[in-house]
Amino acid sequence: MKIKSIHIYSHEGKRRDLQFKVDGLNVITGRSSTGKSALSDIIEYCMGRSTFNVPEGIIRDKVAWYAVIYQFDREQVLVAKTTPPSGGASCSTTMLRRGTNLQAPPFKELVINSNDEAVTALLSRLLGIPENRTDVAIEHSRDRYEAHIKHTFYYLFQKQGLVANKDQLFNYRQDEYNPAQTIRDTLPILLGVSSEDRYKLESKLRVAKRDLKINSKMLQQARDTVDTAQEKAIGLYSEARAVGVVASIDVDTNEGGIIEALRSALSWKPEKIPEDDGNRVSRIEEELSQLRKDRRKAQARIDAARQFSKRAGGYESEATEQLERLASIKALPRDSETGEWQWPFSERNLELETPIATVLLHELQSLDTELRIATSQRPKLDAYLSDLEGNAQEIAGAIKEKEAEMAAAIAADEVIAQMGDRNNAAARVVGRISLFLENLAPNEELDRLEAENRRLKLRVEGLEERIGADDSNERLMSILNIISSQLTHYIRQFEAEFHEYPARFDLANITIVFDRLERSVPMNRTGGGENHLAYHLSALLALHLFAVKNNRPIPQFLLIDQPTQVYFPSEQVYQDADGSVQKTESDADLDAVRRLFELLLKFTQEDAPGFQLIVTEHANLREKWFQDSLVEQPWTKPPALVPEEWP
Repeated sequence: MKIKSIHIYSHEGKRRDLQFKVDGLNVITGRSSTGKSALSDIIEYCMGRSTFNVPEGIIRDKVAWYAVIYQFDREQVLVAKTTPPSGGASCSTTMLRRGTNLQAPPFKELVINSNDEAVTALLSRLLGIPENRTDVAIEHSRDRYEAHIKHTFYYLFQKQGLVANKDQLFNYRQDEYNPAQTIRDTLPILLGVSSEDRYKLESKLRVAKRDLKINSKMLQQARDTVDTAQEKAIGLYSEARAVGVVASIDVDTNEGGIIEALRSALSWKPEKIPEDDGNRVSRIEEELSQLRKDRRKAQARIDAARQFSKRAGGYESEATEQLERLASIKALPRDSETGEWQWPFSERNLELETPIATVLLHELQSLDTELRIATSQRPKLDAYLSDLEGNAQEIAGAIKEKEAEMAAAIAADEVIAQMGDRNNAAARVVGRISLFLENLAPNEELDRLEAENRRLKLRVEGLEERIGADDSNERLMSILNIISSQLTHYIRQFEAEFHEYPARFDLANITIVFDRLERSVPMNRTGGGENHLAYHLSALLALHLFAVKNNRPIPQFLLIDQPTQVYFPSEQVYQDADGSVQKTESDADLDAVRRLFELLLKFTQEDAPGFQLIVTEHANLREKWFQDSLVEQPWTKPPALVPEEWP
């Protein structure tokens, strides 16, 4: 992206055109107060900035519209904006036009058709800024946001008061909120550190997590349905039998048998149905009572088995402790000839036996035998206890089913009593059965949801792993090292102070640091306007060189406002140069001025061929290559940016 032309319109519809070479060095020189410094404000204003920063005075009073034509690889974009009405400080409405070979439109064709937000989005997309979000740590309170073309302004304009400022490296305005942090957040994205791939991975992760959340909810609902389906099915089956919808015969109480019986109920048609014998509720109560007795018996057996297991465990613990105590006897020495244990109270090698030794050794053997018998029974006891608990669970399940059947039978009797006609009650039950079967999740659906849940979990884990393996910090350090190396090279060409030391672009503090053996020296602790100018331009050229060589989305133009003022004895002498070759040669450090412009010209021709440099100046050189770089003849009054005859 480069600047093809700038156009301003008077209130009467007259137009002033300023054409630039899109490749190479462009110089505008002339007297002060002719509008040179306002060019950067006009360009920013037509690049999506709503704030109107053009200085008060002739330009603001005489100009009704501002327009800039931007050159991209395959097309051109014209953005035009009016001066804010009634002395306002901002304007967000624009005229937007696209084409392959645009010309400045006549005044009568200027019409509002867009706004700054659309301009920002379009220019960002054409420039190639990928979809992104700034990388903000969780512990920080600021929000993440998208880097766009307005975040490149810091590197496109070097204003008059900034080119030799030792405290501020890049262009930003005091009214901006935390511009240093904005640079730290967005520059890595523009340099390709926070890549488009990472943003796409994060977007895919958000989608995958959303899909997983939806699937997990559906899966839980399906599982809940399956868990309660048997109980509901038994209840409905009991009601269906009570109202005569299904035959009063016992069916297999597993899920499949009950479901098939309920499906048969859907074919029910009203008919004369015999009255119920009235014993169904009583029969269920008897069955339920017997099941509860069986559960109490099973629980009693479980309690007894657990108590026996506890006592057996206590015996094993005590026996083990006694065995360990008596086993210490085996630590006594053996007779060197017979190999027998020696009793400590016998005289050595007398082979005397004592009653105490015999009893203790016999007790040790007896305890060992009993403990082996006890521990050998432990697996059988555990298996018996497990069988008892399984039987108790089966009985509990049967009780739950019978209770559901009882509730359904009572409910059916109540429905019959309320509706007065068993056919009506039967129709109501059939309707409930139909609704239940419609909402019943088949096993295949549950299996599908579980498989999809496993797949989504693996996808989320895979994306999180890929994002977690991001090496952005290492890549950022590598890029900054490359830029710092080129920065050092340009500072040496300027022959600035500390040029013999490696220079480093310090992104954390937005400055330049010289690495000396004794101590590092930041730019704000250096002196001399010529040195500060060299540091500023070297940093910008190094940054743009990296962007050009690596096809990064930063516009390929740089506007520098009055850089050679540091080579004149005073600011007044510099302003008095008025674009005159003679005054430049008589008052300026001519070698330094020439070296500066030769370096800029070389940058556009050799280092970054095709890069566009626009320099506004008071100085002028007689060399042909410099004169060829002039956009227009030196500005005086007139000529100037705004024609004098405009009302």
